[in-house]
Amino acid sequence: MSRVLIAGESWITHSIHVKGVDSFTTSAYAEGVGPLRRALESRGHEVVHLPGHLVPAQFPDDAAALAEYDVVVLSDIGANSLQLSPEVFERARPGADRIDALRGWVGDGGGLLMVGGYLSFTGFEAKAAYRNTVLHEVLPVELLPEDDRVELPAGARPQVTGAGHPALGGVTGDWPSLLGYNRVRPRPGAEILATLNGDPLVAVGDHLSGRAAVFTSDCSPHWAPTSFCEEWDGYADLFGGLIQWLAQ
Repeated sequence: MSRVLIAGESWITHSIHVKGVDSFTTSAYAEGVGPLRRALESRGHEVVHLPGHLVPAQFPDDAAALAEYDVVVLSDIGANSLQLSPEVFERARPGADRIDALRGWVGDGGGLLMVGGYLSFTGFEAKAAYRNTVLHEVLPVELLPEDDRVELPAGARPQVTGAGHPALGGVTGDWPSLLGYNRVRPRPGAEILATLNGDPLVAVGDHLSGRAAVFTSDCSPHWAPTSFCEEWDGYADLFGGLIQWLAQ
């Protein structure tokens, strides 16, 4: 099966506790990669997780490093984290253009999946910023210039528009509701396989010799409630199908 790199899907929380006139701080590390990792491993894929805080220093620099993988998944990790290695950001020395390397790797036959989140696509306050990079031309959707998040606190059910496409992994029946997504626009020539609130949820397309896909909601809470990412049998079929299609 395929070897998959998942970059992102982790965070560090720094909290201030106030008790009367006194305060103190605590910090905690958390990962949201669990549901996606388990789903892909259950389909026989080998998964390597690169947490968000390690992406600036350890994301693959060039085609040779990317060649270790069949599919790269970017999930809730902004463009700055890929572009600003410690060498560049902290020491002001020229370094690798890793987003351009990723674009070239996809064009040469690699597979790229972007999963939604506050730091995916354009993202929270436009901070994910992929619209301003060359990776934008690889994606099967066009990104908004402004904050693209759509919150659906009451939930909304996806609508399948491309039933039978292999990238959906044979999923049948209704999908559970989702609680939000990143709004994007269809790109000419792309295939929109599912929508949410009338906007693309799952889209796939070719880029030269490679393939790219998007899932514009999250792969874990909060946009993907446990009814979607833990209790729904179709979750593993869906993401397994996307990875298999991307790996060609």
